[in-house]
Amino acid sequence: MASPRDSAAAENSATAEKRVTVVVITHNRREELARTLHRLATLPTRPPVIVVDNGSRDGTADFVRREYPEMTLIAADRNLGAVGRNLAARRVETPYIAFCDDDTWWEPGALVRAADLLDSHANVAAITGHIVVEPEGSDDPIVAELRDSPIPRPPGARLPGPALGSILAGASVLRTSAFRQVGGFNPRLWLGGEEELLAMDLAACGWWLCYAPDVIVHHEPSTRRESTARRRDGIRNTLWTTWLRRPVTSALRRTVWLAGSVPRDRTSASGFFNALRGLPWVLRERRVVPANVEANMRLLEVPQRTSTARRYVG
Repeated sequence: MASPRDSAAAENSATAEKRVTVVVITHNRREELARTLHRLATLPTRPPVIVVDNGSRDGTADFVRREYPEMTLIAADRNLGAVGRNLAARRVETPYIAFCDDDTWWEPGALVRAADLLDSHANVAAITGHIVVEPEGSDDPIVAELRDSPIPRPPGARLPGPALGSILAGASVLRTSAFRQVGGFNPRLWLGGEEELLAMDLAACGWWLCYAPDVIVHHEPSTRRESTARRRDGIRNTLWTTWLRRPVTSALRRTVWLAGSVPRDRTSASGFFNALRGLPWVLRERRVVPANVEANMRLLEVPQRTSTARRYVG
């Protein structure tokens, strides 16, 4: 006869499958993706999984069709970057989306815990998990910043953990309705720090973002990273996001700091130049966040300047 604890675990597993869809984006990383999909396929809750292949040329789409026919595949004809997640979100039928990169995977029980937290905190749009770097099994350097976030909790409201100013897309579970409410990831940003704009828009709509130390996600960084391109696009996206949503004084302050902190080379110059080229559309679509959101953004400026996990290098 099953114990009450076993019955509860079985009920949670069945419920989690109906609550969370895992969305994975990938591009020319078939080997890394194979490891991630194996981990996801063996989760006790067997959540639905949507894989977005961003125009890979290494047989990724055929691999997914052959090895994981139960998963939904979206095969894009080009690399859409973070926008691939938007395509997947249109097909999600569960209340929550667990984003995952091709080099990250959720620990058994993590999605159940995240869904429980979102169920019990209607004011929270996203739960960012505790990131463990593999194969060492050590905490990601960003964990300390998440744990020690300076953003205060809302007066008179409960939160499941420290309040955050942004999320990490490959390690967060989001409320599907909130993600759709703000339009998902901005197509112009493509990839690289694209989460910050989404997070500010969620906060402007009254949502809270939180870190949960008992929601575990593993990350084994891919060796196939174009670090130079990521730095160039990351600089551009930081500038675009800043000028899209921050008041002029704050935007100027962050621009000056960024200019003085990045390596003085062609890649950084390219990032600033590309940001400048986008100035017309940035000014056209500029919408400053409410004062309470801006106050929280200012609280994050010192941690951002001293961060060892957010450096533009490579």
